Amino acid sequence: MLLRWLFSFVAVFLSSQSINAQSYPAKPVRVVISFIAGSATDIVGRITMQKVSEYWGQPVVADNRGGAGGSIGSREVAVAAPDGYTLLVNSNAHAINPAIYAKLPYDTLKDFIDIVPLTVQPNVLVVNSTSAHKNLMDLVNAAKAKPGAINFGHAGIGSGTHLNTERFIAAASINVLQVPFKGTPEVIAALLSNSVDCYWAPISAAMAAIKGGRLRPLAVSSAKRNPTLPDVPTTGEAGVPGADSPLWFGLWGPAGMPQEVVQKISADVRKALADPGVKEKLVALGNDTMDMSPAEFARFVREEIDTAQRVVKAAGIKPQ
Repeated sequence: MLLRWLFSFVAVFLSSQSINAQSYPAKPVRVVISFIAGSATDIVGRITMQKVSEYWGQPVVADNRGGAGGSIGSREVAVAAPDGYTLLVNSNAHAINPAIYAKLPYDTLKDFIDIVPLTVQPNVLVVNSTSAHKNLMDLVNAAKAKPGAINFGHAGIGSGTHLNTERFIAAASINVLQVPFKGTPEVIAALLSNSVDCYWAPISAAMAAIKGGRLRPLAVSSAKRNPTLPDVPTTGEAGVPGADSPLWFGLWGPAGMPQEVVQKISADVRKALADPGVKEKLVALGNDTMDMSPAEFARFVREEIDTAQRVVKAAGIKPQ
């Protein structure tokens, strides 16, 4: 009798999970974006999820919760109901923060489920178009001549642009002043007003200012040149090998979500990323779309967490 009851319970449970997936979403979905409006995370997340909203026939409501390297927005999702109606769009800050912050308000490995990656893009080192630094080695040589005199802005402690800055400083063997901001739009505004000297800006967020002639690109943080800026060298080509630090974005949910719902969201986001119109928009902003199953993405995230730990330790950064 007990065995029959157990089989019945399992059958009902699996049936309810399937129904959940088939009917999902039955109401608007809130997507917390862990960086401010106009950031690369925001741009990629909105372009992708707008298409997903069309598939679902339900609004996908973007909710920007920037600050603390993306951890403020992440916490919003970590404590949300695991029903698929609160999701997280974040950058690789998701994998970096465990190495940077001693006491996060969540457990990155236990409190989230990895759903799907979105895109990867290089950061581009930019200076004001009026800057005396015409190329990467101009900047490096100036930093070596006057240690601590040049300041680098970045999008907050624990952000992908912060890690990029640390990798570059270590590879170039320079001493600079780092100035953290809440997000990329604030750093670019500071650059344009000459309040900071340079920034490893996400290429999608800096493209308009570069094309408009207000910012000068010196190098990209990838192993190969980006087709949207074909004349801009990689850091290795420009004279500083070992500074590659691409920026990637992904979608997460709170731990405990039904696997069928996770699989549905993953499939629909991957379909959106393959859509010609969506892909064209993302590629024009310097992105390469990524394509992984939830299991593959989970492995990737854990590898990135390990990599961030090594980089932060090598840079001598103590968790704060």
